[in-house]
Amino acid sequence: MEYVYSAMLLHSAGKEISEDNVEKVLKAAGVKPDPTRVKALTASLEGVDIEEAMSTAFSIPAAAAPEAAAPEEEEKKEKKEKKEEVSEEEAAAGLGALFG
Repeated sequence: MEYVYSAMLLHSAGKEISEDNVEKVLKAAGVKPDPTRVKALTASLEGVDIEEAMSTAFSIPAAAAPEAAAPEEEEKKEKKEKKEEVSEEEAAAGLGALFG
């Protein structure tokens, strides 16, 4: 993750995202850079519009969040209904014992 963050930091500072710059940022953060990962990162970012990629990445979770929350709410409702049904059955059994 720190590799991606270094690229984002360089981009926001207006600096070139090169192997040397990524390594410098990582070293400044106290991370020992892996040359293979640095090379893979810079190669994968060649020709990528980072502004567009960041805006797309940030908009996807916001749009998906309401859809993701809906199944959880339904599960909670089902659990509550099951608990209520069990509670009613137990209550009826307890009342039946009073009248022998």
